[in-house]
Amino acid sequence: MNTTPEHDARIAIMTFASVYPHYITKIEKKGRSIDELHQVITWLTGFDLTKLQSLILEKATFETFFKEAKLNPKAHLITGVICGYRIENIETPLTKQVRYLDKLVDELAKGKKMEKILRT
Repeated sequence: MNTTPEHDARIAIMTFASVYPHYITKIEKKGRSIDELHQVITWLTGFDLTKLQSLILEKATFETFFKEAKLNPKAHLITGVICGYRIENIETPLTKQVRYLDKLVDELAKGKKMEKILRT
């Protein structure tokens, strides 16, 4: 199953600020901390907390968010199914990057150990 151009376009214009509270809710329901969420986001994107807060305040789209990111060289090790899509089969780079983030948040919420989530 691959994404459609319409799906990819929706992902590109969605703001990180609109999704971020959902990430927080998801991980906190499962007993994980916001600090752990930030650690996961930092690992994937290279953003420190100041940069992350700046992107939230400016309501950066996912397109802008990932253009400014320095994707972790181990990101390609993030595999599996998220939101009905097998990550390794997604061809659109931006959609794949957003799904990487979704998968990491999902793994955090499911209680995986941080060293497994960060592919160490």
